Amino acid sequence: MQTTSIVKDSLYQIPLDVSGLIERYKHAAPKHGFSLEIFGHQGAYPLIGLRKRSTGVKPRIYLSSGIHGDEPASALTLLYLLERGFFDSKAGWFLCPVLNPEGLKLGTRESPNKADLNRAYKIPSEPETKAHVNWLKRQPNFNLSICLHEDWEAKGFYLYEYNPYKRPSLATPILDAVKVHSPIDLSPLIDDAEAKGGIIRPDPNPEIRELWAESIYLLTKHHVELHYTLETASGLALELRIATMEAAIRASIAAFKSVHV
Repeated sequence: MQTTSIVKDSLYQIPLDVSGLIERYKHAAPKHGFSLEIFGHQGAYPLIGLRKRSTGVKPRIYLSSGIHGDEPASALTLLYLLERGFFDSKAGWFLCPVLNPEGLKLGTRESPNKADLNRAYKIPSEPETKAHVNWLKRQPNFNLSICLHEDWEAKGFYLYEYNPYKRPSLATPILDAVKVHSPIDLSPLIDDAEAKGGIIRPDPNPEIRELWAESIYLLTKHHVELHYTLETASGLALELRIATMEAAIRASIAAFKSVHV
């Protein structure tokens, strides 16, 4: 990846130009075979969902980003991949790339209502999660889902893996690809969870959780066969975080297709 092409682009700067980001998504979506739906609003900004249908029996892959406003690399990475035609015809694609636009504008983790949207999916009460869940209910079940995040406390990249159906793991190919751009967080305890080699494999049982992240909603309500939450270290420069996330996504999709397509 040539990161110089990113840093020369004025969009890839902090503070983030959220209006410009959303307009770029709107422009790129139809050029690359996606339909775009505005499924809600947060302040002056639309909440957007992108869908690309594929003919025949193809895996259905969902990616989301931007649910925490102090994690801009996730939404920028999906735009980078979209504009370069990464999302091919070998899968059905579903993207929700800007789930907390006001937070992205302000650089805050929470929504304007001071809510952590990624803890609000068990009984959706926030307007953003209500709108997102209503959009998700109109989509089919997914074979693979990936949520993109950043972590201000991380020593490097790490991931969560939920694999309730015992599908072939994508974790090792992801970590191998990421090492080129970022250290791996090898801490035995990350985010209060047991980790091994940069991988956290929590119990996916929704009954043991008072609060549901987006990932738990996807596993519970969309019967996702395999889920990853990818976490870059926020302490890295923005261009390196984007490069790290791009490498992780490319590796995860390539490994998934090798055994599922």
